[in-house]
Amino acid sequence: MSRFPASTCTVIRPRDIEQALRWLQEDPTLTPLAGCTDLFVQMHAGTLEARRFIDLWPLTELRGIAVHRDLLVIGALTTYREMASSRLVESWVPMLAQASRLVGGPQVQNRGTIGGNVANASPAGDTLPVLAVAEAVVVLASADGTRRVRFAEFFTGYRSTVRGAQELIAAFEVPRIPGQQWFRKVGTRAAQAISKVVFAGVRGERVVRVALGSVAPTVVRLPATEATLLAALPMTTAAESLAAEIAPIDDARSTAAYRRQVAQNLLRRFWAETA
Repeated sequence: MSRFPASTCTVIRPRDIEQALRWLQEDPTLTPLAGCTDLFVQMHAGTLEARRFIDLWPLTELRGIAVHRDLLVIGALTTYREMASSRLVESWVPMLAQASRLVGGPQVQNRGTIGGNVANASPAGDTLPVLAVAEAVVVLASADGTRRVRFAEFFTGYRSTVRGAQELIAAFEVPRIPGQQWFRKVGTRAAQAISKVVFAGVRGERVVRVALGSVAPTVVRLPATEATLLAALPMTTAAESLAAEIAPIDDARSTAAYRRQVAQNLLRRFWAETA
């Protein structure tokens, strides 16, 4: 039984994005909800303080995948299922399609959205390392206009972002990605499980990008490790650098020592398989 009585909640449903943004401006206590795959977990656990919600699911303006001015633009309400089956995503950022196929089961993939995954700001979010190494941009909309935030600057701490209470995540802009893309999720099972470690990497002629999830309060890029790899230093040096750049913890899913070892193993596999 849920510890969160539904009778204490208010849910309002806007007819379009203009109305949604106006309501958020008038009442910053409103919490946006989309697929609810994370929010319902918090409701059942009794950890969600919010009681007033704005349902974004009907807002078709926030859906879809398209190329615009040499950017892949993914609407915030685009589901994992839509990304996993999109030819545009498969050709532009295949590691995102791969990550989407490993999020939960079919029910979660049909309801969960990329915007919700990012807004939830869990360090275990499967799409977050992908967006980090893709150097994506988060498009934030409010009644006062639109602003763009580099993905690397979006998270400010555990479950904390720069999104204002009057703003919605509208879309993600993904530039062309140089080189090979590589993604791995390590969990109790391939899907239907929260990741113990999630890794995304990009390797080009003059570019190396590495990001990890579930090993720190937020998703982390590893600039020192990237520099070590670019300089063609021994893998042992790169692995030591990685261990110094992450801060895993012991929790119900795994131990810090295991996560650190797995992260180093994934770095070695990334480098060997993209050689």
